[in-house]
Amino acid sequence: MKILISDNLSKQGVDILQKAGLTVDVRTKMPKDELVREIKQYEGLIVRSATKVTAEVIAAAEKLRIIGRAGSGLDNVDTVAATKRGIVVMNTPGGNTVTTAEHTLAMIFALARKIPQATVSMKAGKWEKERFMGMEMYNKILGVVGMGQIGSHLTRLAQGVLMNVIAYDPYLSEERARKMGVESVSLEELFRRADIITVHTPLTSETQNMINAATIATMKDSVRIINCARGGIVSEKDLYEALKNGKVAGAAFDVFEEEPVRPDHPLLTLDNFICSPHIGASTTEAQENVAVGIAEQIVDYLTRGIARGAVNVPSVPADLLPRIQPYITLAEKLGLLQSQLYEGGIERVTIEYRGEVAGVNVAPLTIAALKGLLTPILEETVNYVNAPVIARERGIEVKEVKSSDAGDFTSLITLHVETEKKTSRIAGALYSRRDPRIVQMNTFRVEIVPDGHMLFILNNDRPGVIGEVGRILGDHQINIARMQCSREEKGGQALLIVGVDGPLPAEVLRAITGAKNIVSVKLVRL
Repeated sequence: MKILISDNLSKQGVDILQKAGLTVDVRTKMPKDELVREIKQYEGLIVRSATKVTAEVIAAAEKLRIIGRAGSGLDNVDTVAATKRGIVVMNTPGGNTVTTAEHTLAMIFALARKIPQATVSMKAGKWEKERFMGMEMYNKILGVVGMGQIGSHLTRLAQGVLMNVIAYDPYLSEERARKMGVESVSLEELFRRADIITVHTPLTSETQNMINAATIATMKDSVRIINCARGGIVSEKDLYEALKNGKVAGAAFDVFEEEPVRPDHPLLTLDNFICSPHIGASTTEAQENVAVGIAEQIVDYLTRGIARGAVNVPSVPADLLPRIQPYITLAEKLGLLQSQLYEGGIERVTIEYRGEVAGVNVAPLTIAALKGLLTPILEETVNYVNAPVIARERGIEVKEVKSSDAGDFTSLITLHVETEKKTSRIAGALYSRRDPRIVQMNTFRVEIVPDGHMLFILNNDRPGVIGEVGRILGDHQINIARMQCSREEKGGQALLIVGVDGPLPAEVLRAITGAKNIVSVKLVRL
């Protein structure tokens, strides 16, 4: 079998593939047309971040069985298109945790002590001691947005230099925060109190432009902002203005909205902005770790049929997968929905399997539910291997319950998520034994197709609510794909679910939230 390596990969990884009897071609920096033309002869493809594995590339890959990403991020791989073609997509999450956290700390120090600017000055033959007055890290407040593996490791590093760490993570439990020695706060409080703010979240509709002109206005004067996570979390246009007027004392980026960065990018003109070309994971050790990891995973899959580190296929025997795949999809959808509706630090997750589903091996289903639950909230990619590990690291207790009684359904899966004060319950079933449906949300009975963008609107059961929501969407040219409502009792609270054709602008959400008799509005993407 033939493997194409289209981005730079450490030699150790190439050696592992060749020793397993695989034919390896290393062809980096291939133009898109050439990749589309050549990919049809390969069973395996290994990439890093440079190669864009688009739907067009995947459609041309006649023999391709596996795509391996040497690293964690999968922004450059069309996982949906690969899954439809039955191509396994796998990555190596965790291989760059340490190096990315260390790079973030290095950026913090370089920014605080103006090291890059001082270097440029000295190389120009100058000696400007008075120009480069710095800031101590001792006792400063570091605000960490996102306490996944990278955020958590950075916290330990920062505490080692005696910084005080406050953290925002909507799924960080109070108990885990205490164990880590951090103060868990709201995002608004973090922005208000932190001397230095660093983001470690995925780029989603909720985190895009999380730091913008409005949020910067709430921060301390002379705050410093770091982004070594994903381009687009910080509005580059708004940051530029804040750096110019002095509200933000300095910023350090390893990632940008568009990469490679244009030479005329406005931020590059500012003396109080430092940057690096997306090298957070670029250390010799990290490159060797991810190269060896992805090579071993590909060898395991192509020679033994074991899918370790797969993001779209659980490690299940091939003869069993067709039977349980619909349940796996349903469990993951339940987790995805819970993660976007639930608020608070998760302490316990209980998954109930009732009816026929209780008779199968439910371990892959539980992992799928955890993967769905954790995916939208972590910077690092969550897959079918690391989901249980991440749950344990975050102090989440996971329990399975089985019963032969599924009530009105052949099979029913219920996902309970709870803290000491609050529990949320979402249940799902299969229609025609293959199509996932959400059938209960807390006290509301529903029948939801878990797909696409949906508005979940909790409202008082009063006349005119549905009409007002429809009017607002119509005024903004938003098409309604499907709609349903459910209520607890007449005159009580009701749940309105509206499927729309795409993400909604912020002003639409604000308009609906501010409408009469609306209690809360959540936009969910499944």
